[in-house]
Amino acid sequence: MPVIRILPHPEYCPNGAEVTAPSGTSLCEAMLDNHIEIEHACELSCACTTCHVVVREGFESLAEAEEIEEDLLDKAWGLEPKSRLSCQALVGKVPLVIEIPKY
Repeated sequence: MPVIRILPHPEYCPNGAEVTAPSGTSLCEAMLDNHIEIEHACELSCACTTCHVVVREGFESLAEAEEIEEDLLDKAWGLEPKSRLSCQALVGKVPLVIEIPKY
């Protein structure tokens, strides 16, 4: 299982975290399964931007975002070129480093 390193965030994981998740698990599910209570207002249905993350390492290993995710990301606060909705980005086989934006 690939390692997902979450950079420190004052609310969700002040010291940062390192978790593992099976391939095919969404980043959001991986965090929630490991007690990192990232916001997910739409319950992982790709209808909001509250689970927005920036993939600092391993971005290229993720499948391309679908059009609905791209449209929602345009509304996300702190959007960057390597932004994804964590409910839609599925863990592959490559380790990842992600940052949860500070709103």
